[in-house]
Amino acid sequence: MKPRRRVLLTVLAWLGTWPVLGQGEALRIGPDLQLFVDGYLIESMKGVRLKLHQPVAAGRAIAFDQAWEGNVSAYAKVFQDGEKFRMYYRGASDPAYVRAEALRPGEKVVPQHVEVACYAESGDGITWRKPELGLHEFQGTRKNNIVWAGEGAHNFAPFRDDNPGAAAGERYKAVGTVKGGLGAFRSADGLRWEKLREAPIITDGAFDSLNVVFWDARRRVYVAVYRDFRQGIRTMKCATSGDFVTWTPGEWADYGDAPAEHLYTNATTPYFRAPQIYLAFPKRFVPWRKPFEDSAAAGVSDAVFMSSRDGVHWDRRFLEAFVRPGRDRRDWVHRNRLTAAGVAATGADEISIYVSRHYTYASAHLERMTLRMDGFVSVHADYAGGELVTKPLYIEGSSLVLNYATSAAGSIRYEILDMNGRPLAGYGLEETRVLFGDQIAEVIPLQSPKRRAGRGLEARPVRLRFVMKDADLYSLQIRD
Repeated sequence: MKPRRRVLLTVLAWLGTWPVLGQGEALRIGPDLQLFVDGYLIESMKGVRLKLHQPVAAGRAIAFDQAWEGNVSAYAKVFQDGEKFRMYYRGASDPAYVRAEALRPGEKVVPQHVEVACYAESGDGITWRKPELGLHEFQGTRKNNIVWAGEGAHNFAPFRDDNPGAAAGERYKAVGTVKGGLGAFRSADGLRWEKLREAPIITDGAFDSLNVVFWDARRRVYVAVYRDFRQGIRTMKCATSGDFVTWTPGEWADYGDAPAEHLYTNATTPYFRAPQIYLAFPKRFVPWRKPFEDSAAAGVSDAVFMSSRDGVHWDRRFLEAFVRPGRDRRDWVHRNRLTAAGVAATGADEISIYVSRHYTYASAHLERMTLRMDGFVSVHADYAGGELVTKPLYIEGSSLVLNYATSAAGSIRYEILDMNGRPLAGYGLEETRVLFGDQIAEVIPLQSPKRRAGRGLEARPVRLRFVMKDADLYSLQIRD
């Protein structure tokens, strides 16, 4: 910047007529979908708040009723792979947790057996099947859906490796607890697995629950989010790697000023529509509570929600439960309501997560729960109304796409402000369309391609202002 211009901008800022932006301070969000799970996009809110939405039960996804499964089957991992969804989970049983009087007529607990890693698949994320793979023998037969047996099966966690540099024989990778730390596994088809190496790849953790690894295409690194203890509290660490073998030392999770709570698992996943945002659904464990005298072990659990953009710094503004235990007595037990890692699109306007129920009981199963697309958190306005103003950003697209819902009397109005807070000509509150209804992707034209080729909205930073009444705004996107 030339000295004369720098002086002029400084004087104007002192006079209060031009808020000076440092270079790079305005956001360039491009066509990325933006969720309101944190404060990344928000400069100010007045009369509105960020509201956490709870998922709705949608029926049983998987019953853990086979001889190689059982009442403590858990640690599910779900991801989409082409036209199908894959699910991996631990098959395990421990009858010691079940008192005879807790059994319902006709119920039987699967006898205790060696832990195994199991596989299921689905074409829609709703109806799941357990294929007879014939890969591993269990009690004299190979008619089962077991994909791994042996060291690491306790919390075997596969993922599809979309690193373009990954070898064909390692298109699928997994981690699981082995002697000395977290072990690495590889597969060409996601079904037939072998150890990548004998020595563990990460050693600075506790690892005794589901540990998650994925490839972050934007950062071009593998990211591991795993379990450890800090001052006696169950918490998380994050490490990264360029080759899946050599990892950085784990960094402790930073929850800001949130209170210390036992986060038993993390279930971290990059949100498939906005992979720059990591979503996590930790199982919050309250070990000192025992709701029933006949409980075999103390402790109760629910699931909470949090988000991050690097796996280390977590936004924990939502301390209330994301998934409560509910009315069923069998869900008020330790280590229940464990959420699977992964979010599935199960319809044009629906996403699903998968949550454990009846852990330790003979009826243990995985339940599917649903939200609207992008529906974890919304900017919420009650009937009195309010407004949200974004941070400075560049409009690098011809359309604004909004996911929102209003009441019949509610509304969302929007305008584009210059850096002095004045509406741009043609984009003021009284000049733009009043929005009402319930839309997953309402496309709102902002500028023509011809204008963009000249000096359109992308030429300078602006702010978006939304004035809302009895409405929820879930996500926005600027795209062509």
